[in-house]
Amino acid sequence: MPLIREAIVATVNPAREPHLAPLGLIAEGEFWILAPFHPSTTLENLRRSPFAVANLTDDVRVFAGCLTGRRDWPLTAANVVAAPRLARTLAHLELVVSEVREDPSRPRFVCRVVHRAMHAPFEGFNRAQSAVIEGAVVISRLHMTPRAVVETELARLEIIVGKTAGPNEAEAWDWLKQRAAEFFAAQATAEK
Repeated sequence: MPLIREAIVATVNPAREPHLAPLGLIAEGEFWILAPFHPSTTLENLRRSPFAVANLTDDVRVFAGCLTGRRDWPLTAANVVAAPRLARTLAHLELVVSEVREDPSRPRFVCRVVHRAMHAPFEGFNRAQSAVIEGAVVISRLHMTPRAVVETELARLEIIVGKTAGPNEAEAWDWLKQRAAEFFAAQATAEK
């Protein structure tokens, strides 16, 4: 299994309008692979503007926010590529696509790092941060995961959040729970 580093990836469309999305960066030697699901805005942006910024942040509200309609995070210009970076991030990698490996569900964009920068110190792990990120992955796949699996996984993660969360993690967790409840309520309405 390859190393996967969770990040907030910023891409732009041809009009240079930014789009933020949580995405796992897959390590492959000196390259990072971006593998967005088809269809997605990130996928279309990478096809049209083959570069991105991977933001390495410990603010899990950004992960949860991107999945729950809260995408308005402060941005600033990157150093080399035309996609912006988060204004408040621990570090960022500026990526340029060097190869595309087509796949019907998740094309792989092999990227080389053209610039990297550190912006703030990493002050250690909080188990609730990891739980929120895992919860965000579950929420990103609501449409393809059975409800019982989602509910079981969220219940397990909620114990960790309840024991170790600070205010940011608690807020992010509430957003994810609300999104799951809205999804299942809409699904129940559609089935009637």
